[in-house]
Amino acid sequence: MSVAPPHTAATEPALVGPRKMRKVENIDSLLDNICGQVDCALNPLAKDEVTVRELLATVGRRSYGPLLLLVGLIAISPITAVPGLTWATAALTFLIAVQMLVGRRTPWLPKRALDATVSRTLVVKGVTAARPWARRIDKLLKPRLTFLALQPFVNLIALACIGAALITIPLGFIPFAPMIPSLAIVLFGLGMTARDGFVLLFGMAGVTATAWFSWPLIASFVLPLLRYLPV
Repeated sequence: MSVAPPHTAATEPALVGPRKMRKVENIDSLLDNICGQVDCALNPLAKDEVTVRELLATVGRRSYGPLLLLVGLIAISPITAVPGLTWATAALTFLIAVQMLVGRRTPWLPKRALDATVSRTLVVKGVTAARPWARRIDKLLKPRLTFLALQPFVNLIALACIGAALITIPLGFIPFAPMIPSLAIVLFGLGMTARDGFVLLFGMAGVTATAWFSWPLIASFVLPLLRYLPV
């Protein structure tokens, strides 16, 4: 009597889903989570397009720090080569920061934003390009000046994020100019995630410098438009 061979991984490979998510504590852990979600080598279920909802699942939606870090990394990645995505990330930053300012515990995002898609290939390329410098930056992170990551300073960070998002709108017409306020968002997200107040101070300095240098552009192109707003 013959005996049927046992089912093994070699004879019948199992289809696995995304790799288990790590707690986001720095850039490298966030990139690991994104890889597990969108890289076909790690997740055979990955599709050609990635939704914003799937990207947000890599950080969870209960903590503002990792959420700002993710949005900031998207804003400085090759993904923003897609027309209009620079303003979309600015709008997302604005919405998140306003909710952080008013003290909402869990950030809310509209379904239309969550269902928006980006190319999986672009996401993977962005993660690959970010790996080398991400690890170098993570080595410099440590809890210091931790009171800056708590109230009432969180409100100041939220206001700075709102300012960075608004500044991005006119800067979006200038190639590569939105990178500066977007880097500040990365620093805010990273500082809040790692409880590193030193990084938060760098983010605040970045927003201040961006506002100072972009003021002529804002005064020339934005302020005249205010005359057409209904009073």
